[in-house]
Amino acid sequence: MRGPEPRPGWVVTADAAIDTDLGVLKTGKEADVFLLERAVPDDPGQFSLLAAKRYRSSEHRAFHRDSAYVEGRQVRRSRDRRAIERKSSYGREAAAAQWANAEFAALTMLWSAGAPVPYPVQIDGTEILMEFVGEHASSGEIDGSPASRVAAPRLARVRPDGGTVEAYWDQLRHAMGVLAAHGYAHGDLSPYNVLAQGERIVIIDLPQVLDLVANPHGTDLLMRDCRTMCAWFRSRGLDVDEGELFAELIAQAW
Repeated sequence: MRGPEPRPGWVVTADAAIDTDLGVLKTGKEADVFLLERAVPDDPGQFSLLAAKRYRSSEHRAFHRDSAYVEGRQVRRSRDRRAIERKSSYGREAAAAQWANAEFAALTMLWSAGAPVPYPVQIDGTEILMEFVGEHASSGEIDGSPASRVAAPRLARVRPDGGTVEAYWDQLRHAMGVLAAHGYAHGDLSPYNVLAQGERIVIIDLPQVLDLVANPHGTDLLMRDCRTMCAWFRSRGLDVDEGELFAELIAQAW
């Protein structure tokens, strides 16, 4: 399945394109992320860097509190649902695909709504190919800079000036608002899964996105997101309140 249209101009779709794995970017609890180059030989205009997120089966991952996130989430095929409940070999693979599909759907919805998330290029089984968020644009199209193979830093690692902090806050409120307006919460939002690409923030790691109505833990996890992010912005000198943010998001959700 391919990403939403209109596709960004940097997305390479030529049949002659070759994918080259450039190594591990990040290891995580439920998946590993690799840097991948997609290019057409001898055509410098057909080039991009992608992040390939590859989910492990449940027996090889350590994603905690699965049940809190998946309550209210529907599994379309009854065969898959039964296999997941039995935790068979097929069920473990189906569970991994469920997380990958949930993240791809969330990225598609958020990107189409204008939220700051990586563009989802395609999904194949338990692998998602998405925009690589580097220190400069992965295609060189955003600011004209050469493509960077160095990932943008996590928000937790940066020390922005006051004006940039305010800009980041506005972008975060917008992104959380888009999720809430569609009836969802990130569920595990923190400065460690928000990237700072210059003056732009990009939210990553979205497999646990949850339905605020169907999931009985929805509002509690939304409040946790608000509390965690407001604590970081207060530590950078911005006077923000998690209660006000939570109320604003709930109003958008309903």
